[in-house]
Amino acid sequence: MELVAIVISLALLQYSVFGMLVGKARGTYEIKAPAITGHPIFDRYYRVHMNTLEQLIIFIPSILVFGYFGNATVAAGLGVVFLIGRLMFLLGYVKDPAKRGPGFLIGYISTVVLLIGGLIYAIRAAL
Repeated sequence: MELVAIVISLALLQYSVFGMLVGKARGTYEIKAPAITGHPIFDRYYRVHMNTLEQLIIFIPSILVFGYFGNATVAAGLGVVFLIGRLMFLLGYVKDPAKRGPGFLIGYISTVVLLIGGLIYAIRAAL
């Protein structure tokens, strides 16, 4: 489970960096708090940050369940795929919102595999 803990920590670090990028964009494009819109590039950074939060709510419990009841090494590997997907999502979305799809899909598929796989492993353990 050590690898799972490392990947979760990296996911939280990545989320924190995304938040810092929102703060930087807020300053660059002079978006005064509490506004959450105002410039297209700022809006994209903000949406990446919020979408990542929405994904973490599913990702973190899923990787924990999969790692505990299934295989921690596989869980960590899928977690790294999630992190790569999130980075691709950020880079694609900020460049052009139409390019966010591949990164989102990579991260989402890894999360679904963790969720369904973890559920299957947990059910097997309960029986």
